[in-house]
Amino acid sequence: MEFFIANAYAQQGGQEGGTASLIIMLALFGLIFYFLIYRPQAKRVKEHKTLVSSLQKGDEVLVQGGLVGRISKVGEDSDFMVIALTDTVEVTVQKAAVAAVLPKGSIKTL
Repeated sequence: MEFFIANAYAQQGGQEGGTASLIIMLALFGLIFYFLIYRPQAKRVKEHKTLVSSLQKGDEVLVQGGLVGRISKVGEDSDFMVIALTDTVEVTVQKAAVAAVLPKGSIKTL
């Protein structure tokens, strides 16, 4: 019967270093996760929070929806601000919707 089915023999020593290699592999995956996923995202969140906290009246901003305007009213206690798109059109948006602060005079060049 050995011709069709190979005999299974028990291994005498067991696996050497199986637990240690598993721990090293998990630590390596943890480091990869930290440096490639978590750290860059945390850096972007910190930069955006700094951007939002530094907004003030008169800044020209680009909103995530694609609107470009000048801040006409910003409340420190509120999460909303008013952006003037033209002289007659004003829009209320959340502060977190600001994607970028544009250099002064960039609205006139658009």
